[in-house]
Amino acid sequence: MHRSLIILLFVLTAAIIAVMTTQQGCSCQHPVATTVVEDTVNNIPIDTALRARLETFAASPRPQGQFALHVFDLTANKPVYGFQETLALPSASCLKLLTGIAGLKLLGTDYTYRTEILAKGKVAADGTWKGDIAFRAGLHPQLMEADMVPLAAALRKMGVKKIGGKLIVDLTVTEPVQAETHWYPWDLTFAKYGLLYKGAPRVVQTLKVVLRGQGIAVADSQIVKRSVPAGFRPVSTASLPVDEVIKRMWKNSSNTQSTSLLYTIGSKLGAREQHAAKGVDYLRHFLRDSLALADTALVIHDGCGLCTHNRLSPEALTTILRYGYQDKKIRPFLERNLSVAGVDGTLAREMSHSKTRGKVWAKTGTLSHPYGISSLAGFCKSSNGHTLAFAIMDSEMSVLDARVLQNKLCRLLVE
Repeated sequence: MHRSLIILLFVLTAAIIAVMTTQQGCSCQHPVATTVVEDTVNNIPIDTALRARLETFAASPRPQGQFALHVFDLTANKPVYGFQETLALPSASCLKLLTGIAGLKLLGTDYTYRTEILAKGKVAADGTWKGDIAFRAGLHPQLMEADMVPLAAALRKMGVKKIGGKLIVDLTVTEPVQAETHWYPWDLTFAKYGLLYKGAPRVVQTLKVVLRGQGIAVADSQIVKRSVPAGFRPVSTASLPVDEVIKRMWKNSSNTQSTSLLYTIGSKLGAREQHAAKGVDYLRHFLRDSLALADTALVIHDGCGLCTHNRLSPEALTTILRYGYQDKKIRPFLERNLSVAGVDGTLAREMSHSKTRGKVWAKTGTLSHPYGISSLAGFCKSSNGHTLAFAIMDSEMSVLDARVLQNKLCRLLVE
């Protein structure tokens, strides 16, 4: 017996050393991915009754079509249940979860869009600006003509009535935003894009209008498109925190805001053109390198989910959610910017029953062509107090039928 005890202790010690060595090695090679793929062995149990309910739910009769789901217990750090969880299906707007989380990781959660009026010189007694004025625009996705008026008004407040030198226009994007190859023509209305995504001619025309509206004279011959040289000082700035963009793209499922964030990602990575393509390339690398999702069946074509060729799986979606939840800076974005069941966003009229209202916060994904595509991925509190990450995906199925299944799943999760 004494001999058996010694052998048992030796085996346990060797196992602990092996686990520690493996963890240390992974941390060095994949420092980001290890925040998602963590050791799931702990003493916190999952709800086995919930697992049984989910098994019954998955086995129950349902409308014809593709169907898959995955539930992960974030509190216990263990999977609860999966049904065809690795099946890659059209993700629709649930893809915005990847765009938002990957974008926040790259840009930083304190990222701010800035659009500026700058100046170099001084104002003469007659109101002529002796020097140059510059307009420098980033990729502020919500900037409209009305937002540019205060920028011009700041010059007027300085006493400027006429620009004597050059009006420099420094734009990050000079061509109008283009639709992705597989988008349907009616999917994304160009008019809903912010001014800075409508091309240089439109921006320059609007800039002239707002300046002249403030009584500041400028001739077309004075306008040059180039980078702002050194030595200019800021006069006025229009700013927008990235939180406002994330809110619209998640809570309201804005395709324009999501595409704008994709352009911002591309710009951050140094793209001078083809910003969207650079952004998509980053999302693909993030999926593979940071999330350790190397399945070639997972496909990314855009940043908003309009392309029916996009493919994610329920397990991929819960992995994306886990990554964001485990990041202390990104988690608050998920907690305040996802739609809340029966309360706001795209879930305002969904799951308004007392059992689910306010207990589920998630991202919806819906496309009704060429066949029904509907997904739901997010978080909820289960009856045992654990926080769950879940994803349910339906394809080739009526969207209305898919939503019934999604509502049933969420009731099972919170009851």
